[in-house]
Amino acid sequence: MQLWVGLGNPGGKYAGNRHNIGFMALDRIAADHGATPWRTKFQADLAEVRFGSEKVWLLKPGTFMNLSGQSVGEAMRFHKLEPGDVTVFHDELDLAPGKVRLKQGGGHAGHNGLRSIHQHIGPDYARVRLGIGHPGHKDRVSGYVLSDFAKGEAEMLDDLLRGIAEGAPKLAQGDGGGFLNAIALRTAPARSSRTPKTPPEAPRATEPRPEPVEKALSPLQRLAARFR
Repeated sequence: MQLWVGLGNPGGKYAGNRHNIGFMALDRIAADHGATPWRTKFQADLAEVRFGSEKVWLLKPGTFMNLSGQSVGEAMRFHKLEPGDVTVFHDELDLAPGKVRLKQGGGHAGHNGLRSIHQHIGPDYARVRLGIGHPGHKDRVSGYVLSDFAKGEAEMLDDLLRGIAEGAPKLAQGDGGGFLNAIALRTAPARSSRTPKTPPEAPRATEPRPEPVEKALSPLQRLAARFR
């Protein structure tokens, strides 16, 4: 049994925010893999999905981001799980939009949701780091993460979420490489190695060469020309 946690802020006001990409990822996994209906438990929205024999609980904390660890800790204790059974999907400023990285354990890098989870279960859980890019200056970070994705990012976001859902069975099996590969096939599809060939250039029409003047002269005319 595993617990997958998506980080975000509850309520329609925040639904499209970059900070809520963890919620978006779990919503797409639930929709594409026939999860049970969401219900309220552990101060969170909770659903169950199965990948073969592997049961995964999907958890979206109903607290605000900086209190996310409360519901994560409660759910983990109820199901008698260890931190190593927990995977957290969260936004990552240090990755370009559409990029994804996996990480096991480590620090919270100032992320309020991760900081709260650290306080309740420690640092030894897995993370799916979902790139949202950086606004360029630390003073702009708060407004940036709490703003919606731009219209121009809609296709990128859709490809990313599709890839996450398609790779979810691999992640549940512990195949991190297969999970990331499924995302890459969506966000950066392989280009065909067959490059269109340049059509052969049509041969240029050539004009017949004029015969040398001497060949056009009679023997008597050529002889006369030598004495001119």
